[in-house]
Amino acid sequence: MSGVNSLPSERLAVAAVVAPGARAAGAGNSGWVDTALYSRLMGVISTGTLGASATVDAKWQSATDSSGTGAADIAAGQPTQIVKATGDNKQVVMNLDVNRLPDRTKRFVRLVLTVGTATSDAGAIVFGVDPRHGPASDNDATTVAQVVSN
Repeated sequence: MSGVNSLPSERLAVAAVVAPGARAAGAGNSGWVDTALYSRLMGVISTGTLGASATVDAKWQSATDSSGTGAADIAAGQPTQIVKATGDNKQVVMNLDVNRLPDRTKRFVRLVLTVGTATSDAGAIVFGVDPRHGPASDNDATTVAQVVSN
């Protein structure tokens, strides 16, 4: 599904989210994404105002099914910790080539966003990139309200 005549929403799906907002210290998980649907995933972390001395970490995890069975961290591709001193209103992009997953039996992937120390504004979107079949928008997360084109 590539080419000059295709819409961006046909090549890029909103596959999962960690809802944006004021997040208390702790982990927030996206939904599990079936990597059989895409060639790549891209996670975009977005911070707003971080609390005093706050930190934000992100990582990928993989599992054997959409319930998270056998969930384990994917060691490669984890960004540097975001800290209050330099982390207000920043974005981090995390690319994941699903063909390079260390354990191909774990085809379901999620993004884990962890806020440390103090409540902070943060969220994340996981994009499914280069769908294996059909337009990517066929597999948008249920939270996608509209896809609009002109």
